[in-house]
Amino acid sequence: MSDKNEISIGELAAAVGRAKYGVAAFAVLCMALGATFGLVAGRTYQATTLLAPVLEENSGGSLGGLGAIASQYSGLASLAGVNIAGGGKREEAAAVLQSELLTERYIKDSNLLPILYANRWDARTQKWRVDSPDRVPTLWQANRMFQKQIRQVSTDAKTGLIILTIKWKDPIMAARWANDLVKLTNSYLRDKAIAESERNIKYLNDQAAQASGVETRRTIYTLQEQEINKEMLARGRDEYAIKTIDPAFVPEKPSSLGPAALGLLGLIFGLIGGVVFLFAKRIAVV
Repeated sequence: MSDKNEISIGELAAAVGRAKYGVAAFAVLCMALGATFGLVAGRTYQATTLLAPVLEENSGGSLGGLGAIASQYSGLASLAGVNIAGGGKREEAAAVLQSELLTERYIKDSNLLPILYANRWDARTQKWRVDSPDRVPTLWQANRMFQKQIRQVSTDAKTGLIILTIKWKDPIMAARWANDLVKLTNSYLRDKAIAESERNIKYLNDQAAQASGVETRRTIYTLQEQEINKEMLARGRDEYAIKTIDPAFVPEKPSSLGPAALGLLGLIFGLIGGVVFLFAKRIAVV
């Protein structure tokens, strides 16, 4: 049984035939918009680096059995800031890698504002082309651009590897930024670890001078040995927190679609959109 409100394929084809010039014009308009967007936006290149967290070295050598000894004085170790349990640095490294502090420092030190906002920068006069001081880009705005459009950090749940991806219009800059952020992260965490160890050693020295029990002094010296070992490792290891498994190389092919591909997608979208519009219009009339 057929419904009187049902639209047949033939009727739809006839409607498309009658409005073929309108559908074609709409499709051409969508194609032009897609190609124009591709030309204005430009191509984007993607540079990716694969990283592995560096684990603490808490066993072996003269530090063997430290946890069993120092656990008796966990309060003292906690006050000194000594981490008896140790563990990996994956979460901390991933957080620092995309932190606002690190990103703003890199943008400022590398003078990236004129690059990120090239449409507002006059390279000849070395001044911003703005009609108001409020229009001058800030580090905060550049940080948000990095966070939303340029940098992406993810962690593989199975392997624990960290994946850093940088997307930018210049392939050389994309690879450079990715590798630089990794180096800056290691440098920041290494300097932080050295400062903490120096502070902990000073604190433990003060405690050793005040301690009277032999067992307490022995535990303090063991904790000092741990901190000295941590400081030594931090000073002698460039890749302190994250190790580069596969560095970012300059990509040869863009990751985004070009004007031709976007124009073709616009044409297809225009044709489909035109037919859907006629179908909806036909249903409304019926």
